[in-house]
Amino acid sequence: MTISNKLIVALDVETVSRARELIDILREHVGMFKVGSQLFTAAGPDLVREIIRSGSRVFLDLKFHDIPNTVAAAGVEATRLGVTIFNVHAAGGFEMMRRTAEAVSHVAESEGLSRPAVIAVTVLTSADGTTLESIGLTSDPQSQVLRLALLAAQSGMDGVVASPLEVPAVRGAVKNSGFLIVTPGVRPGGASRDDQKRVLNPAQAIRAGADYLVVGRPITTAKDPAEAARRIVEEMEPVVQ
Repeated sequence: MTISNKLIVALDVETVSRARELIDILREHVGMFKVGSQLFTAAGPDLVREIIRSGSRVFLDLKFHDIPNTVAAAGVEATRLGVTIFNVHAAGGFEMMRRTAEAVSHVAESEGLSRPAVIAVTVLTSADGTTLESIGLTSDPQSQVLRLALLAAQSGMDGVVASPLEVPAVRGAVKNSGFLIVTPGVRPGGASRDDQKRVLNPAQAIRAGADYLVVGRPITTAKDPAEAARRIVEEMEPVVQ
């Protein structure tokens, strides 16, 4: 994997035209594009298909969280879309994750499709201890992340979404070198934290053991998005090499 392939750009933008503009600008500089709730609600699956047909890869970030049958069925459709990665909420529990992983493997094999990596969201990077306490969880963020990461691994997930602060602990707890860790909450030097609370810079996140870094606004709102992406890759380069 090249260094730039570790960078996923979050297309959290309002319009399809802006998303297409960013894809054209960035496709040679990044490894994947994240399509989340905002853009998917505006554009639907057709834009995902369009991005994939153009030769780029997609991380479908819809954080499925429902009864096991519903999430498994959504996972099947994400597989048919041709995405490289999609996610579910680990808080949906073991059965939901297990059945989704099994359904994805089955449809990929039976229909001759590439199997996407199915990863589980642990604790959002916008959350902290106060956030968890407000919803009735007494664990600190790292303890909750570890609990959910272990549950995800046991249920057959291919990896997790976790903040860079928890990556070393997840690596130590999950004894599977192929277990993916996708890391939002990454901010290059000098960038605003926005609504992120548990953050590191790109070099720190890679050094901690992240496989992929998800970066949105520091790239998509930059005057020169391509240059912003190149600078992030440059921050990662000494650590990867």
